[in-house]
Amino acid sequence: MYYGIAVFPSKEIQEFANDYRRRYDPHFQSIEPHLTVREKEEWNEQQLEEAIAEIERNIESVKPIELHFNRFSAFYPVSNVIYMALSNPQPLLKLHEAICSGPLVETGKPYVYTPHLTIAQELNDDELHDVLASLKNTKLNFKCTIDTIALLRKEADGQWARIKEFKL
Repeated sequence: MYYGIAVFPSKEIQEFANDYRRRYDPHFQSIEPHLTVREKEEWNEQQLEEAIAEIERNIESVKPIELHFNRFSAFYPVSNVIYMALSNPQPLLKLHEAICSGPLVETGKPYVYTPHLTIAQELNDDELHDVLASLKNTKLNFKCTIDTIALLRKEADGQWARIKEFKL
């Protein structure tokens, strides 16, 4: 089974993001708005148990995180993804570093971890530029506190389910 680790912003932020995701994200139905902390990976039961123990160890000293979404951005030309960006990604980068160490280290990734909340993906170039142009003057000012991280499992129907939560 595939497992991943994510944090979920406030319901207000999720509702705002879903206004865009409903139109521009083909994965809208499979997972609620989130910020990935560790990419999905296939684990067996033993690896899952080891991952849970490692997460519990790694977050012992991690405090709740304040997030502030202040703009839209894109990963273009690397990929046609539009996202809500953070004014200060450093706290989430530190959480990522704490989680993705030891047995949970991520290897062979073709990109640098960039905390973000995806609102559009799998767009063609014209769609990407049109949507991004319509958002470029939109100001964001959403804040929330993240005090929980979630271990997710991809179910047989393609939906991502929270199977365990960890308090910061």
